Amino acid sequence: PDTAHDAAAEAKRETLLTVHEVAGEFFRARLADPIGRPAREHLDARDLTNETSERLGLGFAPPTRDGLLKHLRAKGYSDAVLLASGLATARAGQPLADRFRTRLVLPIVRDTGSVIAFGARALRPDQQPKYLNSPETPVFHKGRALYGLHEARHVSAKEGHPNIALVVEGYLDVASLSQHGIVPALATLGTATTTDHIRRLTRIADCIIFCFDGDRAGRAAAWKALKTALPHAGDQLEIKFLILPEGEDPDSLVRARGAN
Repeated sequence: PDTAHDAAAEAKRETLLTVHEVAGEFFRARLADPIGRPAREHLDARDLTNETSERLGLGFAPPTRDGLLKHLRAKGYSDAVLLASGLATARAGQPLADRFRTRLVLPIVRDTGSVIAFGARALRPDQQPKYLNSPETPVFHKGRALYGLHEARHVSAKEGHPNIALVVEGYLDVASLSQHGIVPALATLGTATTTDHIRRLTRIADCIIFCFDGDRAGRAAAWKALKTALPHAGDQLEIKFLILPEGEDPDSLVRARGAN
């Protein structure tokens, strides 16, 4: 019975991974469509190039109520799978709806390269929250996942590359830094740094540099990260903090002053 249960759980995980791949293709196609103009304008305003956008698999969730759901249903995915994936939301007495709408979408990729979730940024000032993540699922655990981990592993494996990981607060900070050649850069997914994050970082780096925004929230996040990381510091792991000037974040600073 245990073997059967394990096989069923693994089959569910594989289905969730494939549905995320199909959803990622849908979002990328919408970004290229005329409907994706608001997201393209946002990327242009941040000086993010098409090459960076394509490399990171960025996409656009259209304003339609169930555009993605219709697409996934047409591919044969059941409503149960759509709910389990977190791509659909259910409210009492209402039909299922897309979780992400009118947002820039960033795929969250595990270290093996599979898409396990999405982060989505609002494109209008009145949209709340500013960032919306996939919920916890059998393949996605916020306290363990790091945005940029897959790319970071590839960078760290290159011979002669300094064994350093730069940890920032935002997804688009990671995108901007990587475009300027500052790699590997990673971000926690809107959560405080956890022990699991530190363990994953130690697999790719001997030195972790926390680089948080130059505001009160950024300094508070740095203090929490210090308390979490301190027990892991020692002979094998060096931990540093880079506190940015007031009002700056990694994206704004690298665009204003360049990589150096």
